[in-house]
Amino acid sequence: MSRPIDAPEDTVSPKTAAALRAAMTRLFEGRPQRTDGRLTKENLYKEAQVSRATMNRARAVLAEWDAHIAAHGKATPGEAKRDAAIADLKKRLTAKTQECTLLEKKLKAAQTAIAALFHDNEALRQQLAKDVSTTVTSLRPRGPRQTR
Repeated sequence: MSRPIDAPEDTVSPKTAAALRAAMTRLFEGRPQRTDGRLTKENLYKEAQVSRATMNRARAVLAEWDAHIAAHGKATPGEAKRDAAIADLKKRLTAKTQECTLLEKKLKAAQTAIAALFHDNEALRQQLAKDVSTTVTSLRPRGPRQTR
């Protein structure tokens, strides 16, 4: 089996390379067995149950690891889901905050209108109290009713 000229050469056994690739797959899929699941090389060798030095000799596996991290970032599927949930919650919080601000402005406007109406009402009551002392004259004289 020939390998490309620029491909790194592994100096580890096929069994070790397979263990590292299996560990890498578990970490990328968010199913760690022996670590906390963070996408670090430390977790890779611990997940594969090999030494750091052995992992460092598996240059092809490390090249695959680096390529995947460069393409997908260091966020695990669980972290990506969590980050998406946090972003959604922040968006909803912003919308609710804007809604509360609008309602607060409406409440202050209503409070001002109610206060103005209250003062107008008080002024009208005082005016009515002054005018009660005046006599009211009826428009037509009251007398016995006529029946037909």
